[in-house]
Amino acid sequence: MTDSTRVRTTDLEAALLAWVPQQRWFAAKGSRVVSLAVVARVPLGSRPGVSAEHLLVDIGLDSPGGNGVRMQRYQVPLGFRTNAVDDLVRWQLPLASVDSVVSVVFDGLRDPEIIALYGEALAAAESVESIDFRNVVANSIDHGMLGRVLGAEQSNTSVILGEVLLLKLFRQVSPGVNPDIELHRALAETGCENVAPLRGWLETEQDGELTMLGMAQDFVADSAEGWTTALASVRDLLAGDREPQDAAADFASEAHALGAAVAQVHADLARQLGTSERPSAKSVDEILARVEAAVDVVPALADHLPAARELIARAEAAGITTVQRIHGDLHLGQVLRTPSKWLLIDFEGEPAKTLEERRQPDSALRDVAGMLRSFDYAAHHLLLGSADASTQTYERAARWVQRNSDAFCDGYASVAGGDPRSAADLLAAYELDKAVYEAVYEARNRPTWLEIPMRAIRRLA
Repeated sequence: MTDSTRVRTTDLEAALLAWVPQQRWFAAKGSRVVSLAVVARVPLGSRPGVSAEHLLVDIGLDSPGGNGVRMQRYQVPLGFRTNAVDDLVRWQLPLASVDSVVSVVFDGLRDPEIIALYGEALAAAESVESIDFRNVVANSIDHGMLGRVLGAEQSNTSVILGEVLLLKLFRQVSPGVNPDIELHRALAETGCENVAPLRGWLETEQDGELTMLGMAQDFVADSAEGWTTALASVRDLLAGDREPQDAAADFASEAHALGAAVAQVHADLARQLGTSERPSAKSVDEILARVEAAVDVVPALADHLPAARELIARAEAAGITTVQRIHGDLHLGQVLRTPSKWLLIDFEGEPAKTLEERRQPDSALRDVAGMLRSFDYAAHHLLLGSADASTQTYERAARWVQRNSDAFCDGYASVAGGDPRSAADLLAAYELDKAVYEAVYEARNRPTWLEIPMRAIRRLA
């Protein structure tokens, strides 16, 4: 039988120190890691040949300007096996010390056997040492479900249980109520039909404060990601010389329906959690601060600061802005198209913000701007590095963006009763904020994609 306790914590810490910063979900790319400490090792059980532990680790990062060390906490489910499994080789930790009982340590969420252990704990609503598995409705989750990891990994890792539930674990964890769980519960109380119902969640208490680790909701098997759906339209457009409205895969009707779905979610959140008002100056001051700080990462932004300041000054003249709880990081990868409707997913908010910042009310225009930026990404990322992309090709791509942005805003207005384009300067300021965020991300993670947000910044500023 595999015994994970045979692996010393100090050996795990050494391996994780090298392994964690290389993972897609590590949020501090570009920062120097100075320490890693395991703060919890929770045994989740075992099956023949494999055992599992749920780790919480604190990572120390060198703060800019030598202002001490800042900490981030991550959860790392680990699997322990006696023998290597081909499918798990790429997910192994570089463990220096091994023995005959445990020879392989790996990312546990890549192993169906370990995923099944999480499913059993969730179905039973168990408390496993410091981790509590909760159900929205008692005895509502089936036992014996098999599991598999879901596609591409971003800031979290999602697995499918029994092809009916999606279990998402938040890789970086922060004390307090996670907005993804909070907003899904609020929307469920309104009967909102544009989200997948929440079924359960995982929580623990760390340093005397409730911390949420993950959530389970209905898995919509017969759905397509919005990004994939939009790209099919772009590919069809670029394959010929037609205009967007003449393309067989015209996306405008989908964009209109998506705008209506986003407006409905905003209306349901406002009804359940309320709205308030604040001066537009507060919002735009925050945007300007982020734009100016981004110059340290993307020096080319300095050329656009004067024009950006002018845009933000115009946006400030909007006066009073209504704010409410919103999605906070809305784009085509955060929506699913089912046969009958659009669903919004992943209500965590912008990953770079703190948990408390993500839970603050904001203008619904931030979500609208995020989707408009996503249309721009969908239209232009296929042109990256293309030697065949002509000026005319870029112009047709821009017309695709404009057509679908207008359709989205029309759909939004049909439900909200107000057109987001009526606050043009404030909407443009939020678009600029998002584009600058994208530029920082691309500079750190995908430099070859940096031209997409920089092209938008030149246009917006």
